[in-house]
Amino acid sequence: MIRLVIADDHPIVRAGLNALFSLEADLEVVAEAGTALEAVALAQDRTPDVVLMDLQFGADEAVTGAEATRRVRALDAAPYVLVLTNYDSDADILSAVEAGASGYLLKDAPPHELIAAVRAAAAGESALAPVIASRLINRMRAPKASLSPREVQVLQLVAAGRSNTAVAQELFVSEATVKSHLAHIFSKLDVSSRTAAVSEARQRGILR
Repeated sequence: MIRLVIADDHPIVRAGLNALFSLEADLEVVAEAGTALEAVALAQDRTPDVVLMDLQFGADEAVTGAEATRRVRALDAAPYVLVLTNYDSDADILSAVEAGASGYLLKDAPPHELIAAVRAAAAGESALAPVIASRLINRMRAPKASLSPREVQVLQLVAAGRSNTAVAQELFVSEATVKSHLAHIFSKLDVSSRTAAVSEARQRGILR
């Protein structure tokens, strides 16, 4: 029997997963957690085989799913962690895998794929969705772009819809300086437009 802890801040998601797993003879949900800290405590107290972990637990929660994953994996006789989330930026994927997650699935995954992933994780195997695995490999192969704090500021204002003139006024710099920052941003992110820069930065987790 594979013992599971479900960690998600949405009761309806937990109920749906509970119902799904109840149909499988070899899966048993032993506890549910509504916060990341609760997930860590239950992982220690209930000794599950797998913790199904979301990445975000609401704006008021200081501990993320990635940090909870790291703490769970540091426990004695640590259970495996399978991330099930809506968040699919490269930064989210990397943070979860680096924290020790055995697998990473999105919540729109078909039920049979999720069940197979749970069984794979319990067996100590990797359970990355194909699209996630592909992006993770590409991300690790690609050179890491590092934007300066000022470049991030400029991009945040661009993402908020500000024009170059407005960005210059807000940051007390010349419009030429803003254009220079954007040129460096475009080069580092390998894009050719403001829209593409914002999109790529969000994808990489530079912007939320």
